[in-house]
Amino acid sequence: MTAAATDLLNVDADLAPAELETRDSVREFVDRRIRPHIAGWYADAVFPQEIVPEMAQLGLLGMHIQGYGCAGKSAVQYGIAMQELEAGDSGLRTFVSVQGSLAMSAIAKHGSEEQKQRWLPGMAAGEIIGCFGLTEPTAGSDPSTMATTAVREGDEWVLNGAKRWIGLASIAHVAVIWAKAVDESGKARVRGFLVPTGTPGFTATPIEPKLSMRASIQCDITLEDVRLPADALLPENPGLRGPFSCLNEARYGIVWGALGAARDSFEAALAYSQQRIQFDKPLAAYQLSQQKLVNMALEIQKGQLLALRIGRLKDEGRLENHMISVGKLNNCRVAIEVCREARTMLGGNGVTLDHSPLRHANNLESVRTYEGTDEVHTLILGQHLTGHAAFR
Repeated sequence: MTAAATDLLNVDADLAPAELETRDSVREFVDRRIRPHIAGWYADAVFPQEIVPEMAQLGLLGMHIQGYGCAGKSAVQYGIAMQELEAGDSGLRTFVSVQGSLAMSAIAKHGSEEQKQRWLPGMAAGEIIGCFGLTEPTAGSDPSTMATTAVREGDEWVLNGAKRWIGLASIAHVAVIWAKAVDESGKARVRGFLVPTGTPGFTATPIEPKLSMRASIQCDITLEDVRLPADALLPENPGLRGPFSCLNEARYGIVWGALGAARDSFEAALAYSQQRIQFDKPLAAYQLSQQKLVNMALEIQKGQLLALRIGRLKDEGRLENHMISVGKLNNCRVAIEVCREARTMLGGNGVTLDHSPLRHANNLESVRTYEGTDEVHTLILGQHLTGHAAFR
């Protein structure tokens, strides 16, 4: 396929054949199945569940997990796939992220062998949809204050509480719910539970209307005396380290994904500027237009180099947590500014769904917020630089 106009330094030349194959196969899927329909899905607030089986056939669900029917691809391949999906729409990339990086990763990292065998093959095949319940109405950036509880009663756990902004919950078959459970010592620790969504007392309600992520599903969850067998508990890694390790997988995907939205917006502005005639010549022939295009391309290219560096480190087992914050903070910040600038080059036409930049910018308001706000990632990096935690 033709190299992106933003690849000023020929970064594609550093991609391995398998990585280019991933890029091309996902880009073809996006061009064929997403681009022709996304404006309508976004306008009507519809998540196109019918494309899930084809996503599964491409190996996108749990793409980075080894075994259990998962593709077992590299971190860089996974990142490239997320970039291509988000060039279509952030909401559709979010589906893959929630399914694979959050719900499936929680089971793969913290579940028993029996739990992995029960859930992961069906999730990889797209036959089982999962969600990840961490955020609460009053516990967003500080999950340590979560109010959801899990109480042991004989051979059962009883869950009570509420979750908010939970992707896919209303169509999910299984929910990974994080709750404060009292252990044998009497200390409350955060633990993960696998909750079949048909369990009495579990209710998921889509949040509407939304101005962002309209081709995706986010929900409120209520848990009212939800009774689970003892083996619903994820046995490994109790405490907040459990959900945080999954969040880092999702944050990694965003480092790449946000650039897909930025690249698509840039390409829309570049094409429009070549065709739109004002004062007897195309917009692209004006110095101010070229300045905007150059600045956007430079920022996307720098973000691409950052994503590739982080991906290579992840594949080598050398990635540190603060590095993910570097990528998430920088690339979301860059992407949303590129999308907004691209919209200015489209003039009034840019506020319609005939063009992608404003849709991408609206979506990125959510991407910038979830999996750690700008402020949270700033403080993570501030602590790394100074040694002082400034969260409180």
